Amino acid sequence: MNLLLATVVLLPLLLGTVLCGCLGGFKSRPQAPALAAALITAAVFGLLLSAAPEVLQGQVLLSHVDWVPAIGMNLGLRLDGLSLLFAGLITGIGLLIIVYAAFYLSADDPKGKFYSQLMLFMAAMLGIALSDNLLLLVVFWELTSISSFLLVGYWGHKEEARQGARMALAVTGGGGLVLLAGVIVLGQICGSYDLGQMLTQRDLVQADPRYPLALGLILVGAFSKSAQVPFHFWLPEAMAAPTPVSAYLHSATMVKAGLFLLARLYPVLGGTALFEGVVASVGLATMVFAAFVAIFKHDLKGLLAYSTISHLGFITFMIGLGTPMSAVVAVFHVLNHACFKAALFMTAGIVDHETGTRDMRRLGGLMKLMPWVGSLGLLAAAAMAGVPPFNGFLSKELMLEQALLAGFWGSLSWAIPLLATLGGLCSVAYSLRLVHDVFFNGPARELPQAHPHEPPWGMKLPVLVLVALCIAIGLAPMWLAAPLVQAAAGAMLGEPAPAFQFALWHGLNLPLLMSVIAVAGGALLYFGLMSGGRLHRYLPGPLSGKAMFHATIDGLFGLAGRCTRRLENGSLQRYAAWMVATAIALSAWPLLRSEGLTSGSRELLAAPPLAIGVWLLLIVMGLALVLMHRQRFVAVILAGGVGLVCSMAFLALSAPDLALTQLSVDVVSTALLLMGLALLPQVGKVESSSLRRGRDALLALLGGGGMAWLSWLMLTRNHESISWYFLENALSGGGGANVVNVILVDFRGYDTFGEITVLGIAAVGVLALLDGFRVKRPKTDGAGRAWSYAREPLMLRVVARLVLPLALMASAYIYWRGHNLPGGGFIAGLVTGVALVLQYMANGQQRAEALMHAQGGRRYVRWIGTGLLIAWLTGVGAFLFGRPFLSSAHGHPSLPLIGELPLATAALFDLGVYITVVGATMLMLSVLGSASKDGRKAVTRGGGK
Repeated sequence: MNLLLATVVLLPLLLGTVLCGCLGGFKSRPQAPALAAALITAAVFGLLLSAAPEVLQGQVLLSHVDWVPAIGMNLGLRLDGLSLLFAGLITGIGLLIIVYAAFYLSADDPKGKFYSQLMLFMAAMLGIALSDNLLLLVVFWELTSISSFLLVGYWGHKEEARQGARMALAVTGGGGLVLLAGVIVLGQICGSYDLGQMLTQRDLVQADPRYPLALGLILVGAFSKSAQVPFHFWLPEAMAAPTPVSAYLHSATMVKAGLFLLARLYPVLGGTALFEGVVASVGLATMVFAAFVAIFKHDLKGLLAYSTISHLGFITFMIGLGTPMSAVVAVFHVLNHACFKAALFMTAGIVDHETGTRDMRRLGGLMKLMPWVGSLGLLAAAAMAGVPPFNGFLSKELMLEQALLAGFWGSLSWAIPLLATLGGLCSVAYSLRLVHDVFFNGPARELPQAHPHEPPWGMKLPVLVLVALCIAIGLAPMWLAAPLVQAAAGAMLGEPAPAFQFALWHGLNLPLLMSVIAVAGGALLYFGLMSGGRLHRYLPGPLSGKAMFHATIDGLFGLAGRCTRRLENGSLQRYAAWMVATAIALSAWPLLRSEGLTSGSRELLAAPPLAIGVWLLLIVMGLALVLMHRQRFVAVILAGGVGLVCSMAFLALSAPDLALTQLSVDVVSTALLLMGLALLPQVGKVESSSLRRGRDALLALLGGGGMAWLSWLMLTRNHESISWYFLENALSGGGGANVVNVILVDFRGYDTFGEITVLGIAAVGVLALLDGFRVKRPKTDGAGRAWSYAREPLMLRVVARLVLPLALMASAYIYWRGHNLPGGGFIAGLVTGVALVLQYMANGQQRAEALMHAQGGRRYVRWIGTGLLIAWLTGVGAFLFGRPFLSSAHGHPSLPLIGELPLATAALFDLGVYITVVGATMLMLSVLGSASKDGRKAVTRGGGK
């Protein structure tokens, strides 16, 4: 395992996210989260720089740990030229954004929240750039959607921030689901999700009839992430985010993820006429359309947002062309665009910060008031417009050259260079508008902040660094950019990149003429539109991507409401009946179509009299439960009796673990149910008509009878059991002789981890539902008999004191022996829970919780969290030894005086299970007890007394 690659992702993901969030609580050190984020980002950037020499020489650094190998999902990381380019931009520009944000955010903005979310977003983007497994890449892909949702909605008090965040999540998250489908199809074609194997199977993939389906699904995911037409509309709405977030989203992260995916999968998906026709056409259309729309945007960040969409289309166009040189141009412009776009967004943030507005119709003349900012903005805008000697000119001229060679439209291919020139012309026009409207064309009109001035150097320095890079790359591209571009293009192509020469002057040629036309035409277009102030009077039409999106969402909600009104009438009985009937129908359909509905030929065993008696007892108790179900306390006791009989059956069938578990669960659940039913009337009302009761009886008979018959069909047939595998491998593979426990904590440990997680969620859900809920208890029942709340019996209190230490000792014994004899963490936790329930019954809730220092049950939430954390850390610890999640290690060391001592790491996992079970049980007990506490003012959910 390459620890460097793992550290690059885990450092911001674990340390950065948690540390920044914790430091946000120190009000006396408001910049502590920024400092922590900067140091962590600088460390990650330094790690990437340390690996850069090897990568630039053509080496690929790999790290691989099996995670869920059964489905092909492994923790694989790779660092090649392409991932180095993107990871370097993510961390390098991320460091500048962190410095900028430290001065941009106000004192009222929660710094810990901002930098914690930023670290999570950075880690997710690094995960995408470094993933060597496509399923892992999809996990990080969706994590970017979630973290960007949090960042865009950072100012949650603003309606536009909430709307923009929801829209971004809906589009990019939905695209991520489509991408997952495409990745699954592609993995099925290749037989693996690891890129190392997949990228070498180009011929196999492109010859498969599922190739168009996989390509289409993956392109939808990539286009939605990178805001290509028709998925472009979410990106301008994300401008409600703080400017540091916008600068980071548009320059080095998020929107570049789709481009990275196209470049990463190019060796296996690219090079076909279908790929070129779709990708290049969408990219070219996006480039021209967004560049034209950007001219008419009055909001400064809105103009930059559409310019980003246009440049993303530029890069997509180059990726789609499918020539080695177009790949070079694509990765070169990824670098160039990141530099000038981050600088321009930070400049826009400074203007907004100092003037209080981004409306270019009100701005103007700021060059005199903010000469440093104006000069930096002018230089960055020149790079965006593609004016020499800046870096944007180099990649734009190369793009025009490649457009001349493109022929994917057949007889209409002559239009491709014309459209490319038109896109460049519009980029000049909106760049001119940005500079002229903001820094010249003065004076400013009715600014919210009357005296704008130069910001502190902490905000200007990151912009200065990026502008200096734009100039330096433009003047010395072969020294500063060519090695990285060559390595990245080679990784994208899957073969060495072609020889190229970046230079400001290639002689008088057609691309230069097209560039001159673009610059001159853009200037004429802008000043023509500005003549008489016509451009400032332009108002956008009602049909926009945002309007269409909201109309679609409103339509879906309206349709859902109409369906709900037709299907739902508030009757839980009807819903349950439909669910059960559907389940019965779906289960019966394949059985009725098969021919195996008769008994099997397996030899039957005679039923002993005791078993017959137990069955009859179960039938009697079941019938009594049906007839007396409205008497709630009686129903609970009968249900507990059914569980007790099941425990006896498990014991008779040589399953002591199951018997102990069933018995403990019965005791705890019966106590919890009785406490819950104490809040309700003792006798339920007759709420069902005879017709409904008949329907429910029929469903019960069909469901129960169907399951009984299905069990009979299975038990009367010979079958191959997998139990022999566990019996043979429990001791050698899991280090324990108790097969049931070894299955729970080793072979199927992941299932157990999921089950205790669900248990913890259920307990916390009870807390959320009943927290603060109070019911005034009656002093007597309907017959005048006193309730037994006033004083706990003395004998019970005395017995409880003796039982608790004995039960804890028994729990410890059951826990420690569980790996080799009947027992384990789950059973031990339930035994402890039973003993603690007895303390509640004997001492009352207030005294019991005071003795355990768990007033109100809040501490039990920590118990649940601690148990889950121990179980998770035990599973993650396997990664350190190159083993899959929750792979246990075991041994039998011989110690002096003690002798052979069986040890297994599964015991730590079992400890997490034990703590979680105890915490969940006690949390539910505490919450239910609190709801029935006596009080002078018992408050119900409705606020009544």
